[in-house]
Amino acid sequence: MWIDTHCHLDAHEFGALPDSLEIAARAGRGGVSMIVIPAVERGNFAVVKELAHGAPNASYALGIHPIFVPQAQEDDLALLRRLVEASMRDPRFVAIGEIGLDFFIPMLCEPAMREKQERFFREQLRIARDFGLPVLTHVRRSQDQVLKHVRQIRPAGGIAHAFNGSFQQAQNFIDLGFRLGFGGAMTFTRALQIRRLALELPLDAVVLETDAPDIAPSWIHPGRNSPEELPAIGRMLAALRGVPEDEVRGATRRSALAAIPRLKNLLAS
Repeated sequence: MWIDTHCHLDAHEFGALPDSLEIAARAGRGGVSMIVIPAVERGNFAVVKELAHGAPNASYALGIHPIFVPQAQEDDLALLRRLVEASMRDPRFVAIGEIGLDFFIPMLCEPAMREKQERFFREQLRIARDFGLPVLTHVRRSQDQVLKHVRQIRPAGGIAHAFNGSFQQAQNFIDLGFRLGFGGAMTFTRALQIRRLALELPLDAVVLETDAPDIAPSWIHPGRNSPEELPAIGRMLAALRGVPEDEVRGATRRSALAAIPRLKNLLAS
């Protein structure tokens, strides 16, 4: 069975809660045994939890996404810490995320906002470290800066989501106990660097993700992505590497369980 390690199933593009739950059910019937739903701000902390508890093949993470840092308040971090502590008893709570840095959007690169992003990221890394949780990191145009903070604070591993860095940066993440997330971008023939990474990196360092509703694969672009597409993305990775589909499914599943250990008990239940 496949694991989608990053899917925003709560996004408005999926409609109301019953619609999202039906999408999760269809993905499950298609072979997706687990969907990890990361939060992005305090306003959807409760939503991702409710959604994860409504679908037998879903789990959730809590965190403040860098794109939502501009409107975030300092007490959001205190709230996050309290919720994480309370959620450690919840088997469907599996990670801190989506957190990280984004130096692609010009407004987020302004000095004051860059400093706020880094402050929020560092505090969320500390929360992850203190509770022994992995992190789901946003690394757009920020791989080296994310690596710097991870080296200093040392959370319990995690995933570099939508990875599109260099081989050296990939190895640096791997050395820190991270896996690298690949999804729809890998399905485009023009995505030469991403496809080279997906082909040449050790398969046990790779996890699969959709980032749905975003980063739709080539066959539905520019339409709405869905966790239902994950098996086809996995088959594309198998074709790129010239190995059987079962090998990719098994290896990426083991990699996801190593990156997010709390999934093991959830999948075993």
